[in-house]
Amino acid sequence: MKPADYLDTCQFGDVRAVLRQMIADGVKVQTIVTSPPYWGLRSYLPADHPDKALELGSEPTLPEFLANMVEVFDLCHQILRHDGTLFLNMGDSYAGSRDPKAKQSAYITGKSTSKSAEAAAYTASRRRDNHPIPRSDMRMPGFKPKDMVGQPWRLAFALQDAGWYLRQDIVWHKPNPMPESAKDRCTKAHEFIFLLTKRPRYYFDSEAIREPVSPNTHARLAQHVEAQIGSMRANGGARSDRPMKALVPSGWATGTDRMHNETEGRYSQHRGVGFGHGTDAEARQRGRVRKLADRETGGKSNASFDAAMAVRVDSRNKRSVWTVPTESYKGAHFATYPQKLIEPCVLAGSPVGAIVFDPFFGSGTTGLVARRLGRHFIGIDLNRANAPLQADRIPPQPSLFLEAA
Repeated sequence: MKPADYLDTCQFGDVRAVLRQMIADGVKVQTIVTSPPYWGLRSYLPADHPDKALELGSEPTLPEFLANMVEVFDLCHQILRHDGTLFLNMGDSYAGSRDPKAKQSAYITGKSTSKSAEAAAYTASRRRDNHPIPRSDMRMPGFKPKDMVGQPWRLAFALQDAGWYLRQDIVWHKPNPMPESAKDRCTKAHEFIFLLTKRPRYYFDSEAIREPVSPNTHARLAQHVEAQIGSMRANGGARSDRPMKALVPSGWATGTDRMHNETEGRYSQHRGVGFGHGTDAEARQRGRVRKLADRETGGKSNASFDAAMAVRVDSRNKRSVWTVPTESYKGAHFATYPQKLIEPCVLAGSPVGAIVFDPFFGSGTTGLVARRLGRHFIGIDLNRANAPLQADRIPPQPSLFLEAA
């Protein structure tokens, strides 16, 4: 196939075999946004499925699962552009204490007929998917009963050891988490998204995902500026040797939290300035304040409150904790992540018209978001039963791709 033949399609089959074919065909993608199957949590294929042996996440041991994941993402590494990124969502599970051959209670199988609220809550908390018995209730080789597996970080470190740059852990905070019946730990309300790259410099459009400043930011800035101006006036105004440097604190305004170069500024680093927390950015901002003050006061650098507040910002660099509610989906796929969770990944990781890739396409959420944001997508999935779900969610007609200005 030609690289263009892959655009806006999902290829079905073993992810490793399809990736090797994509490499041979010369396919290159800008960013990867995906959520692989979690080990020991659920099974997506029925026991009699012809591709059951190829299913990832059902390996007997965690090291086998990690080895398979490293192999998959090594192949992904080869089709990713040199300035590309990987956004990897991974949740965790617990080792159980029950023998897989032992008879499971009605609570565990989700078939309890008890009318008590406690029993109903317990049953509901165990039914995470359509698998007859949640796999995390079973004993797991190499883990003590009730051990948290820690698979997100184990996978991240395995990929780091394999050559990926582990750039950041992003916490997906779920305000509406799945209820749990555990009495000896907190209810889990988060998962991780890891940002990994091929090189230390890469495409990352931080401007596209800037977020509003916190509501009290401007109030605190106003209080600080008023206090500084009051102090200056009490001492007879600003002295010539004490211009506006002291008026606006470091880190408050645009120069200290924004990259200015329209081209290079979209990358994670350029010319030593980084994300603008250094002295160069502070000096630029203070210079801007001083010019505003001089213009308003005739060059005396005795700024008014309005001059100082004129350079305040209304947005900030996106933080690493993303609060996104889970989404319900009526289709037959049981691990659909919310669209709002991956929108920042697509926006930051790719320009309009670029290719977004998901090697574990599932019901097609990554493709849906990529298409809506004016990007192309490529997916891979083992289960052909997901094809109708993808077709239902992703419009077949090509979207209107906007040209970059």
